[in-house]
Amino acid sequence: MADITVEELMSRMPEAFIAEKAKGVEAVIQYNLTGDEGGKWVITIADGACTVVPGETENPTMVLTADAQDYKDVVTGKQDAMQAFMKGKLRLSGDLGLAMKLTGFFRME
Repeated sequence: MADITVEELMSRMPEAFIAEKAKGVEAVIQYNLTGDEGGKWVITIADGACTVVPGETENPTMVLTADAQDYKDVVTGKQDAMQAFMKGKLRLSGDLGLAMKLTGFFRME
C-alpha cells in the first residue's frame, strides 16, 4: 500500500470491513485528520456493515484526531496504533474500548 492517500484509505474501509469481527457493534466514529490530506469523515458501523462519508456528526460514539500522515502510518502498519496513542499522535475521546477493537474490524491490503 505504498503512497496511498487518506481519501483512498477511507474509500476502501467498507470493503475492508470484517463484519464477523464487529458482530453486535453499533458505532458512529468521527475522524478528524489534520495536515496535508486532512479532512473529516464519519464512519458508521451498524447491522454488519460499514459506511464512510465525508463530514461531521453530532454525538459520535468515539472521536479520533490525528495528523493524516500518522493515521496512514498506523493503517498501513508502519506505526503501531498503541504506540502512536501513547506518544500523543492519535488522540481519542469517547468509547476507548471501541478504539481498542477498531483495528481488528478491518483488513487493509
